[in-house]
Amino acid sequence: MNLPPGFVLGAATSAYQIEGAVAEDGRGPSIWDTFSHLPGRTRDGGTGDVAADHYHRWRSDVALMRELGLQAYRFSISWPRVQPAGRGALNDAGLAFYRELIDELAGAGIRPSVTLYHWDLPQALQDEGGWASRGTAHAFAEYARAMAREFGDRVWLWTTMDEPWCAAFLGHASGEHAPGHTDPGEALAVAHHLTLAHGLAVAAIREERPAAQVSVTLNLHVTRPRDESDSTHLEAVRTIDLVGNHLFLGPMLDGSYPVDLIAATRHLTDWSFVHEGDLTLTRQRLDVLGVSHRTTSVVQPGAGVVPGRPSPWVGAERVSVVAMEADPGGLRDVLTALGFVYPDLPLLVTVGGAGFGDVVEDDGSTVQDIGRRDHLAARLAVIEQAIADGVDVRGFFPALLDGFEWAKGYTEPSGIVRVDRATLERSVKESGWWYAALLARHRAAAPEPSPEPATEKPGFVARLLRRRRR
Repeated sequence: MNLPPGFVLGAATSAYQIEGAVAEDGRGPSIWDTFSHLPGRTRDGGTGDVAADHYHRWRSDVALMRELGLQAYRFSISWPRVQPAGRGALNDAGLAFYRELIDELAGAGIRPSVTLYHWDLPQALQDEGGWASRGTAHAFAEYARAMAREFGDRVWLWTTMDEPWCAAFLGHASGEHAPGHTDPGEALAVAHHLTLAHGLAVAAIREERPAAQVSVTLNLHVTRPRDESDSTHLEAVRTIDLVGNHLFLGPMLDGSYPVDLIAATRHLTDWSFVHEGDLTLTRQRLDVLGVSHRTTSVVQPGAGVVPGRPSPWVGAERVSVVAMEADPGGLRDVLTALGFVYPDLPLLVTVGGAGFGDVVEDDGSTVQDIGRRDHLAARLAVIEQAIADGVDVRGFFPALLDGFEWAKGYTEPSGIVRVDRATLERSVKESGWWYAALLARHRAAAPEPSPEPATEKPGFVARLLRRRRR
């Protein structure tokens, strides 16, 4: 790899996936605690009760990060651990946990990158209506303000939320994720309130810490028609593009919703949840945009994604995904589009890829995952080429630890470090040692400047991506 000076090679986790200790030290329940304990909601009945036990093993985990040579660590704060009711009093034990973690990372020379929301909404707020309630957006902004006040002087980068599309549509349209609702009109309201929460949180963080670097991570969808010569297939791609991409790109970056999106969903909602002035609040300057891309989908007109299961593609109920594949070319398309239309906005590739089969050797500590290693290498090659083409990509963050993979339970481990489900012992996989060697070469080659604020520019990716789909 020939990555530029200052490019950050880190790794990522999220709180509910790895922490465990769900009922310790004053932590309140989250919607994922509730959801994962319902029969049939996760594969093999997996929950985050123990997960990777990071809450008790965080010091050794940081030592492992240091051994690997990570330049940055992207983790999320568990909202119910620091504020059990989602508003009001903070939990001192929860604050102490993250304060010590951040200090340990800094002492190890690893930049702390904090995500404020990775899907674990306090159950107390869900009981009041959850993200379908506008009040949750305001509660989130006050939570963000409190975290900036508590930790802001030591955090390298703040990310307001991770993949809000999943929280909105897997959680409220298809019911695959917590809280398990299947109301497409509600899902659209949830999407707007998440976007509003992002905007309010960015403003609150900057009011508390004017020098803070702020981001959001969007899982941008790449869809291709099964038959490029069929206009109905092209229309299916365009419809999913509206729901999967422009529903968040539009209000966050352009300050507007696509007219076509609203027209396509009028039968589901009257959009009255959008209040006057909201789209001014949702559009905030970003210092960096997190880009999450896992798979490329091949789509066609059809009878739904999975027979008998509600579709997450609100407004595209008769579009079916006929194939999904781990495709570095999809990441290339996203980075190229963003870089072409919005060249002044730095990008971080925050997650990518799919679960690969791990082969544990007889010694129990040697883990072969050549597929994952090759996949990470292919994605970094795409990033390297994008940078050579002029796209401002600043970093890459693959999954660090095997953990709770949401509705998939523990059946598809994704980390570069194995966590033995019986003993919880850690073993660096082949992909992890390969990544460590890359990190060592990269660290030796270049200094590491911090990301610089971007210059705001109107009009960008939403229009380009739409043009590319036509």
